[in-house]
Amino acid sequence: MSKILVVDDEVGIRELLCEILQDEGHDVEQAENAAAARTARTIGKPDLVLLDIWMPDTDGITLLKEWAKNGQLTMPVVMMSGHATIDTAVEATRIGATDFLEKPVGMQKLLAAVKKALEKGTRTAAAGLVLEDFPRSVPLRDLKKRLDQMLAKRPLLLLRSMPGSILELAMSSLHGSGKSALDLAHDSQPIGVEQLERIHGGVLWCEELMRLTRLQQKNLIFAADRLERYGLHLVVGTTHTPAELAAHGWDEGILHRLFETTLGVPGLIELRDEVPELAVQLLARAVASGEVPLRRLSTAALNALRQHAWVGGYAELRGVVKSLALASLNEEIDEQDARQLVAPSDDANPATAGLDATVLSLPLREAREIFERMYFNFHLQRDGSNMTRLAEKTGLERTHLYRKLKDLGLR
Repeated sequence: MSKILVVDDEVGIRELLCEILQDEGHDVEQAENAAAARTARTIGKPDLVLLDIWMPDTDGITLLKEWAKNGQLTMPVVMMSGHATIDTAVEATRIGATDFLEKPVGMQKLLAAVKKALEKGTRTAAAGLVLEDFPRSVPLRDLKKRLDQMLAKRPLLLLRSMPGSILELAMSSLHGSGKSALDLAHDSQPIGVEQLERIHGGVLWCEELMRLTRLQQKNLIFAADRLERYGLHLVVGTTHTPAELAAHGWDEGILHRLFETTLGVPGLIELRDEVPELAVQLLARAVASGEVPLRRLSTAALNALRQHAWVGGYAELRGVVKSLALASLNEEIDEQDARQLVAPSDDANPATAGLDATVLSLPLREAREIFERMYFNFHLQRDGSNMTRLAEKTGLERTHLYRKLKDLGLR
């Protein structure tokens, strides 16, 4: 049984929809305007909202935008209207609405839309955040498009990243799409054709190749040889070079196959402007799941998170957001709370001003890689990706420069 919130200012429509949905076994709550809907959404935590566009206090599109902005769009929302235009429907979908129903709403269309929306909501809750949850972010939207585009042509893809990347988020987007999935890093037994048959048309994945045991490496090779036969995709990730993986025991032949088609995954240091939205969505998901109490991040706190280096990447950001929510004494998390947690420092050293303490605590090779990515990304953005000017400023010959940018995963 699902909890559904019906928001409409017309009492007759509300009661009719409630009667239909209750007959289907759902637990239904009503709200006559946006103010009542806000309260019902916060207290009741519905699995689905049916939201009318035209309401006396605040229209449904504005309320939808408000929920999206505050990270409260953690449930599917189906918009309803009897006077909406195509542009209105498109805008609602762009903001995050799951579907759009035209009034008067027929019973079959209503039940079909509700079923579809609840199924999507269940998959999203089980899989965690995915790239599709950030439709307003151009970098994240483009990354999802590139993933889909490459997987449409190739069954095997390697995601290359540096420390501090959003590789986990990219991987979640693959196995959170409703397809069957198998994490090769969690399987400690030999896999056979029966398992491959069960996930026919699905995805086999591994977030970091270096973490796989010898048995898991053999499982990967076994699956890689049978991808086309079972309509499977194999997506793996790593922050290491082929030479480092070979030294860890990987066969050079399979490494050649894995590194044949690659896609660079950006780090949070390159996605500073996306950090506030990521943090808001992570906090909303944690609140909705009951992991943390009701909390919200102030604008100043979000800016503090934006300025952090996030060497630990997406996993570090998720952990910090949960810790802030659990430690905050007030409903609103302020800048002081955020800075104390992400950048504790007893003194300021002018020689390291501007560098995050976590970067300086890394091994030299990893710290150098992070600095080089920051350095080249800064000049690429400032000079509009002009290779001639970049070569002059960095003092590198163009061939060496292109190789360096490729190794760093920068375009």
